[in-house]
Amino acid sequence: MPLVGAAALVAATAVFAAPAQAATCAEATTCPTTVTFTITAGELEITVPDTVDLGSGAAGTVITGPLGPVTVDDGRATLDATWEATVIAATGGWTTGAGTPAETVPNTAVDYWSGDSTAETGDGTFVAGQPLAGDAVAIDTEQTAFSKTDGDGPNSATWNPTLVVNVPATAVAGIYTGTVNHSVA
Repeated sequence: MPLVGAAALVAATAVFAAPAQAATCAEATTCPTTVTFTITAGELEITVPDTVDLGSGAAGTVITGPLGPVTVDDGRATLDATWEATVIAATGGWTTGAGTPAETVPNTAVDYWSGDSTAETGDGTFVAGQPLAGDAVAIDTEQTAFSKTDGDGPNSATWNPTLVVNVPATAVAGIYTGTVNHSVA
């Protein structure tokens, strides 16, 4: 009597789910089985702090503070596991109130320096974009924050960059808000 419905499905599944049979080998001979497996690739991701308060200072002074840990996590598991993390300030600068010229600190007045890494995993060469305070760059244009120039397999790097705000002498008092954008490719 032919199988119908769920019984037919179970029988078909059992037939197709069975592993392939190895060749039959004579006594005292090697009988090979080919074994495969897959190592999956992850993503190339960057993690940044949500918010940071750099503190305060008067017009015409410099306000400096750490941005907080920035981490690139490369789970791609590739032979050429290189990447470059970049940083740029969002258009519009840092503003308070209505954002008039006196209520704006332009992006050209904000410098960034990555410092060296605070943690690294994996092999290869990790390169700080601005290892020393004297290497700080304005982030009105895209800058290299950190990179990995060689090596393979999964890896990660973390750094704690510093922002240096050169407050214009004509800036008015207020809480200024702006955005720093990191990306990795």
